[in-house]
Amino acid sequence: MSDATPLDDAQLADSVLPAGADPFVLFEEWFAAAQVGELNDPNAMALATATPDAAPSARMVLLKGHGKGEIAGGGFTFFTNAESRKGTHIRANMQAALLFHWKSLRRQIRIEGPLVEVSPERADAYFHSRPYKSQVGSAASDQSRPLPERQTYLDRVQELWAAHEAEGKVPRPPHWTGFTLCPTRIEFWIDRDNRLHDRREFIRESADAPWSDTLLYP
Repeated sequence: MSDATPLDDAQLADSVLPAGADPFVLFEEWFAAAQVGELNDPNAMALATATPDAAPSARMVLLKGHGKGEIAGGGFTFFTNAESRKGTHIRANMQAALLFHWKSLRRQIRIEGPLVEVSPERADAYFHSRPYKSQVGSAASDQSRPLPERQTYLDRVQELWAAHEAEGKVPRPPHWTGFTLCPTRIEFWIDRDNRLHDRREFIRESADAPWSDTLLYP
């Protein structure tokens, strides 16, 4: 028997993604909805990097700053150990892509563009805004590099904890920093049944160029 059932009005509805919108404003609206409707870590995003010879790699990180005020042209900021695998990729190839997937909202946002390193002052401010435990855990870690046994790391954690507990903060390691992605491409995606998804892409040539946009086939 055929499973062909009539398409309903919701599936056949026109796009709800507005032409000519400011993608930063639209992101803020969606992010606000995610903070209410997404159960866990609405600021979690997949970060894709690549080596100079184009070998890709992806992992989850947390968005820690966003909007037009981040840098000239606006951007999306995250923090990391620059000596980690992703950090070495970034330093060698200052381009990246981000993906937000809010499953409970049935929405995605894809963002691509060049990266700019944050100032030491901003890296300091964010590092020391974290709980003391997190500062210790980050400073003690040679992120992504081989660990002979877990106790080696735990011993470092205990040493750092004892050394800086009285002060209540750990000096930021010089390789612990942040990066802001300045988007040249942002795509908004809304899930609809039967693959009749709603997609709109915003593109600009540079941070000071105007946006153009178009619907995409799902």
